[in-house]
Amino acid sequence: MSARILIVDDDPVQRRLLKGTIEREGMIADTADDGNQAVRLIAGADKPYDAVVLDLVMPVMDGLSVLAWMGENNVTTPAIVQTGLGGIETVVKAMRAGAFDFVVKPVSPERLMTAVGHARKAGKKERGGPSGKSGGGFADIVVASSAMDRILSLAKRAAASDIPVVLEGESGVGKEMIARAIQMESARRSRPYVTVNCGAIPASLVESILFGHEKGAFTGAVDNHTGKFVEADRGTLFLDEVGDLSPEVQVKLLRAVQTGEIETVGARDVRKVDIRLISATNKDLIEEVKAGRFREDLYYRLNVFPIHVPPLRQRKEDIPELARHFVRRYVRSAGRAPSMSLAPETLALLTAHDWPGNIRELENAVHRAVVLAEGDTLTADLFPQIAAQLPGYDLSSRQNGRELEEMTWVPPIEYDPVDEPVPAMIGFEHPPIRGQKDPEGALNAIAANGEVRPLAEVEEELIRFALSFYDGQMSEVARRLGIGRSTLYRKLKDYAIDPGKPLKTAA
Repeated sequence: MSARILIVDDDPVQRRLLKGTIEREGMIADTADDGNQAVRLIAGADKPYDAVVLDLVMPVMDGLSVLAWMGENNVTTPAIVQTGLGGIETVVKAMRAGAFDFVVKPVSPERLMTAVGHARKAGKKERGGPSGKSGGGFADIVVASSAMDRILSLAKRAAASDIPVVLEGESGVGKEMIARAIQMESARRSRPYVTVNCGAIPASLVESILFGHEKGAFTGAVDNHTGKFVEADRGTLFLDEVGDLSPEVQVKLLRAVQTGEIETVGARDVRKVDIRLISATNKDLIEEVKAGRFREDLYYRLNVFPIHVPPLRQRKEDIPELARHFVRRYVRSAGRAPSMSLAPETLALLTAHDWPGNIRELENAVHRAVVLAEGDTLTADLFPQIAAQLPGYDLSSRQNGRELEEMTWVPPIEYDPVDEPVPAMIGFEHPPIRGQKDPEGALNAIAANGEVRPLAEVEEELIRFALSFYDGQMSEVARRLGIGRSTLYRKLKDYAIDPGKPLKTAA
């Protein structure tokens, strides 16, 4: 069965926009134009809604009144409240009244669907649904690559203590899931687990959300507000996108990490808290420190146990297992046969793609294919947006994935997940020659002065050599160099290499 979302807004244009966004994701969207109608729909529903998107400012019965009714009647459906810019006091009231999340109007489709996705997961856990049965430990993380085995081994060691952890990696690689697994297998597993997406909170609200505020601390602060640090006391606080915090908030965070004390906005006294802190970022924090955007002292306080989670393109062995996992997850909600599977050419196609959006992008692509499929096998033609990004791949002309798999397979990249080095390029003085070819510019790792040549210089020359050696076949060049095609294209741009004329001409 598809997820059902209730949209509550007195603005018909806003209702239509939200409904369209949600339905494009394959969900069912019901609408209510005021709080009274929303209460009737919630109370009369055969099964609970998966989430409620609730406007706060409405005539007759506003959003806060709906939240109060939901609390009084033990309605556990997560509510995402909408507010205009500058509505801090209303947002604080809503969060205290039990709202799960909030979005600022006008909300982007991406931000809305992220909030809805998180709300659905939280709702399933509250009701004991499929996503809440397993507990979110390491056993629930799908891995097949040695790279991720090493990541989980590190994370398990971190879980055995209260050491501060920083999870680094691109968006969508699974940092939040690893953070949750660390908490679930730690001594604080039965204590609160509080998540804060620092990048999704307006700058004016961050300090109040994290540390709380006293009544009268600023205009509109009509009540006391308990911050996330206090909510997480004796438990775990997960700060996602910690690199987005302002310098002012970084100062307070440093004090909290150093002394275990927080200062509520408007309060005279400090408060002691006991938390285990896990942070995550898609930024290079050391570069942020060098640029003056992140405090160096805070960096060293947080970065005690760094774990770098690699992108999906560097652990392609995980792609087939993840794809099968997502098929199993969505066949039930889409009303499809449990026996639905992925064709071999489909697995080859998915494995060939670099997935810049990582696991989140792969999940969305598989979900879409499950909904659109007419039979019990997911064929490659259900992923046209992926095939379109692979040069030379024609859906209509391929009957199986063997050729694609041979052409685009990239060997796994070995690296230290704690301190990832730059891959070394190995030079050779007399490269092997295929057939009758005698390419110019045989690579030499030693400069004329007898010293080792700079890495960038050797790398550029090797790429030029490989392009000439393999007649500009980009997939073959990437495969032989052990890098993804997107990485190869980026390096061509960096070194200003023309694939049609890769070798430098003599001056």
